[in-house]
Amino acid sequence: MKRLVVGISGASGFQYGVKALQLLREHQVETHLVVSQGAEMTRALETDYTKEDVYALADVVHSVRNVGASIASGSFLTDGMLIAPCSMKTLASVAHGFADNLLSRAADVTLKERRKLVLMVREAPLNLAHIENMRRVTEMGGIVFPPVPALYQKPESIEDMITHSVSHALDLFGIIQNDVPRWQG
Repeated sequence: MKRLVVGISGASGFQYGVKALQLLREHQVETHLVVSQGAEMTRALETDYTKEDVYALADVVHSVRNVGASIASGSFLTDGMLIAPCSMKTLASVAHGFADNLLSRAADVTLKERRKLVLMVREAPLNLAHIENMRRVTEMGGIVFPPVPALYQKPESIEDMITHSVSHALDLFGIIQNDVPRWQG
């Protein structure tokens, strides 16, 4: 069974993290969720989801303050980590190895263990610090994956765009959504 850490940080787009948890549940992937304090505020502002609704989608939920949790150790085996969405604060923390909370510590562990780390970064426009932090994470082996909508599939809703972006991010872990439109040329 696959095991994935899912982080949700405080950038706009809380729905990306929820969609990831929903799709991973369909694939019977064991999920370990960590949600930042900023993400909790974004959840309340952008969605009608309750904390309980979101947490029920994960197999295990870890407090962002618990830097001693299982996902903070390289000996806890996972197939990687997805941060959806990833705020610029979280990106900076990962890029500079701060590991000052469980979200950034789990990302740090993912990189040091050479596991796949995918960051669905959300910000526009970008300043040089953002771009440099993306470069740093990329050089460390992480994948910077802004959730840019693919319009060739003629999405009919925001939900379609979110599903397509998250499905593409999950492809990077070998978790393939068969019912998502793909470019055929």
